[in-house]
Amino acid sequence: MDKVAFYAPFVRGAVIARLGRPCVVAQAPEALDGTVVTLSGDEDEKAAAAIITKAVAETEKIPCRVTLNVGGRTIPFMIGEEFSALDWLERGGSVYFPPSIGLEIIPNVRSWTMRNRVCLVTGGAQGFGEEIVRGLCEGGAIVFIADLNLAGAQDLAEKLNDQRRRSPVAFAVEVNVGDEASVAAMFEKVALTTGGLDLCVSNAGVLRAQPILEQDIDTFKFVTGINYTGFAIVTKHAGLLMRRQFLGASSSPWPTDIIQINSKSGLEGSNKNGAYAGSKFGGIGLVQSFAKELVDYHIKVNAVCPGNFFDGPLWSDPEKGLFAQYLRTGKVPGAKTVEDVKAFYEAKVPMGRGCEGPDVLRSIYYLVDQVYETGQALPVTGGQVMLS
Repeated sequence: MDKVAFYAPFVRGAVIARLGRPCVVAQAPEALDGTVVTLSGDEDEKAAAAIITKAVAETEKIPCRVTLNVGGRTIPFMIGEEFSALDWLERGGSVYFPPSIGLEIIPNVRSWTMRNRVCLVTGGAQGFGEEIVRGLCEGGAIVFIADLNLAGAQDLAEKLNDQRRRSPVAFAVEVNVGDEASVAAMFEKVALTTGGLDLCVSNAGVLRAQPILEQDIDTFKFVTGINYTGFAIVTKHAGLLMRRQFLGASSSPWPTDIIQINSKSGLEGSNKNGAYAGSKFGGIGLVQSFAKELVDYHIKVNAVCPGNFFDGPLWSDPEKGLFAQYLRTGKVPGAKTVEDVKAFYEAKVPMGRGCEGPDVLRSIYYLVDQVYETGQALPVTGGQVMLS
């Protein structure tokens, strides 16, 4: 791992503990006056964190500049709230502490919950993922848009950053969540860019609806590999980054969150859709297990279980969408058209509509804001599925 990516979370954790709020920690283009920390470069995580935390805690001025001297190599960092966007970008930097902005598209959410947090959303270039990315940015967060569709992620990031003019808040990163090397590289980029991470939304997923008697088992493995194993891979590497940040915070740790976007199919079986439902059931088992394990590092792990997002590509794509798949497989008796299938599923929801982006965003805000909940699977189903 790159030395900067290894040490940056310790610095960010120590600075957050001192400031009492999230911030960006980015490598400075040149050495500057400020807190200097000397390390040999051979320390393990706990030892490195202890040295950095002590130095930052003892500095008289709340640090805006921290320089590490690691075995003779100088690694300078700057804390995002010291510099203006224009000055920083002109000096070759890539990150800015975003300004306070409103929550126009998410009424009634807590206005300070996401302010200046660093977030990452897998599968963030389209569908629910795009809705989540947009909502987090509107809440004042810095968001990494992680997707196998890099062009789509870049396009979305460009649009969001254009809206912020000189204050970039979105960064595209390519990832295949089923490939551990790809996921590890993604989180290394996060550490190099912002110093650490506050929220990881594991949203990437796939669905191939078929009866088990007809489904090719390689297809079954593909679905579970992305939805179940992919979530485990993302959690592992997000957790490693968050743990280093936690160790840097020492006695004043900043709580962090991993949230899986699960499904109502993770709460009840799904006819002729066993691979998907099974992977989502398994995901909740992972959420509960990871929550117990990672709580020692103040990492909360929860799941959001949305109902059907009828207007997104997962359902509405004319070729690959669920409405088209269910029509082809005869999952809805008597359905002759895609519209018949959609009407059938809308009638199942007591609220009379499908789940929408703001519904999921409110649940994410709640889980982040609620510091006493971990290991939960929160239904957002319009009353279609209720916990018992």
